[in-house]
Amino acid sequence: MVGHGALREAWRTLAALAIRLAPVTILAGCITLAKPPDSDDLAKQVLPDDTRPPTQWTAGGATGGVVEAGWLATFADPELDALVKEAILHNADLQAAAARVEQAAGYVAAVGGPRYPKVDLLGRGGSGLGDNSGLEGGLLSVSWELDVWGRVRYQVRGAKATYVASASDFEYARQSLAALVAKSWFLATEATLQRGVMSDAVDSAAKLLDLAQERLRIGAGNELDVTTARLNLETYQDSLRQLDLSREQALRSLELLVGRYPAAALASPPQLGVLPPAVPAGLPSELLERRPDLLAAEQRVAAAFNLAHEAKAARLPRFSLTASVSDLSSEFFVLKNRSNPVWSIGGTVFAPLFSGGALRAQADIRTAEQKEAMAHYVTTALKAFGDVENALSSEFALADREQILTAAVSDAARALELAETRYRVGSGDLRQVEQQQLAYESARMNLLRVQSERRVQRVNLHLALGGDFAA
Repeated sequence: MVGHGALREAWRTLAALAIRLAPVTILAGCITLAKPPDSDDLAKQVLPDDTRPPTQWTAGGATGGVVEAGWLATFADPELDALVKEAILHNADLQAAAARVEQAAGYVAAVGGPRYPKVDLLGRGGSGLGDNSGLEGGLLSVSWELDVWGRVRYQVRGAKATYVASASDFEYARQSLAALVAKSWFLATEATLQRGVMSDAVDSAAKLLDLAQERLRIGAGNELDVTTARLNLETYQDSLRQLDLSREQALRSLELLVGRYPAAALASPPQLGVLPPAVPAGLPSELLERRPDLLAAEQRVAAAFNLAHEAKAARLPRFSLTASVSDLSSEFFVLKNRSNPVWSIGGTVFAPLFSGGALRAQADIRTAEQKEAMAHYVTTALKAFGDVENALSSEFALADREQILTAAVSDAARALELAETRYRVGSGDLRQVEQQQLAYESARMNLLRVQSERRVQRVNLHLALGGDFAA
């Protein structure tokens, strides 16, 4: 059988052959691989002139400065922090993204194998093998492809770029999950507060119905007012039931995100937290180097670039070194070569001459995939810029709306108070009271919607800028 000494001898033989073919080996090492475009090159090559990032964000009020991580802590909500941590640990979609990263790492290791010598061992022994040869012994072979044209290196670089892209996808999924949990938390809180507003409306409508019935009893009212007040109460009760359902659905969605059973048992806070101060937005050009989904798109361009060059190199000849040692014996016949072990060294050249156009077609496919990856990068980049601009413009528009609606709620409350007073003393009718009540509740609902949306858009801005939620 082949022992450790034979294995060392095989390595020595392979090294001697490598020295003989040193010129070819040196040529392989001297081949410089083409570099894929980086973010700056991509911006210049694939982004049209009218879509290149400007020097400043166009949305008014955007501040410069460095985009920092740790935005989740700025909301100062321990319950929200705990929910995000729970989601990161238990969300199945995020676990699937992590598994894809592990798969990509495995592919890197798999395609990197041909960079090193391949060693195989074949052993044979025992009786009753079925061929009546009595052949026993072993064969140790070593082969090594000289990567003259960079085919293997391009393949490895493509796998590494795919791995980095998968890791960036996971990071973006992680940040998106945290953002989605935060937004769902704010929406669930809003649903709870809106239910409170509608519950107040039901109480007010019930009191108004009592007042209409009392006026009818003493002869100062009429049956139309009573019927109208009852209809108004029933309408608010129906709206309250709808809000109950919306709140339950919001809580179930949040529970699913964090990996819980959707029982609508999660307790939402009694009020929206304080909105943190405005955050710096940095420069548009910095977004290309910070946001994970853009980094993933850039790495997919790099992977497609390397695989295109790998397909072109596959059309060129391949050079390999081989060495083997065998030690065989037989009980029933005499081997022709009695000097065991038997050594052999050599080299092989594999040149694809005709494949029916398959290799050319593969190169064309890889080139088309590179074009697709570059087009996807453009789409991703423009979407990223749009996300930031939309979040910035929403931030300032919602701030203005909150001031307007705060004043509207105050005015509507005063108008409702005056209308109710006039109806009690008999100088106004029920329709005016109902109209003012509807205006007041509507203003309160709109104010809650805007306050919640401000927090949602703040989270959207953090996600769009690519700042991590964790410090």
